[in-house]
Amino acid sequence: MSKPKSSEAPTYADRAYRSTSGMVGGGLLLALMAWLGGDAVFRGDGLTPVYAIAGVLFAAPLVIAFTLRPAVFANEDRVRIRNPFRTITLPWSAVGQIRAAYSTEVVSKDGAKFPMWAIPVSLRQRKRASRQQMKRERDQQQGRETELRPVQRAQADEAIDEMRDLFERYGTEQGGRSEQGGQGGISVRWSYEVLAPTLAGALVLVVLSVAS
Repeated sequence: MSKPKSSEAPTYADRAYRSTSGMVGGGLLLALMAWLGGDAVFRGDGLTPVYAIAGVLFAAPLVIAFTLRPAVFANEDRVRIRNPFRTITLPWSAVGQIRAAYSTEVVSKDGAKFPMWAIPVSLRQRKRASRQQMKRERDQQQGRETELRPVQRAQADEAIDEMRDLFERYGTEQGGRSEQGGQGGISVRWSYEVLAPTLAGALVLVVLSVAS
């Protein structure tokens, strides 16, 4: 006896986009900061350990914010942009355009622009892909054999094309496939978990500077 089919639409995991170079650079900076800060805390004299702790408290969240934190998550209902200090959630019904020129951004239907820090544009990758494409076309015109593998496109352009495909499929007036997921307005949330320790570290550094 066959099982009855569920009437609910399947739920798919988010497509996540991040900058690999940013994450690697952020990890190296945090490791260097931990090494120098730890050395100052355990070997420093006087107020040096306090300065080191305050400095790490101020700088570490900024490094995380600009390197490890940025990400873009997209599914059949909405796109969520996690930038250094804000997280913006847009249902597909609120998106007007997704574009990549010298930077990548989502433009809402009311004209608001939201940059995507996690998908940086590399002009070097674009030029390399353009040269490969021109070489292939030239070889085809001259009757030469060309490589069968596709031209390696810039990572930002590939990511934008994938997001545009989702937008074209699910960017209807209702937005999304689920009953509630693609509806609603644009949500903007400030990243207080980044701002709070940064401000606290800056305040301690100011107090120490005034007191010393």
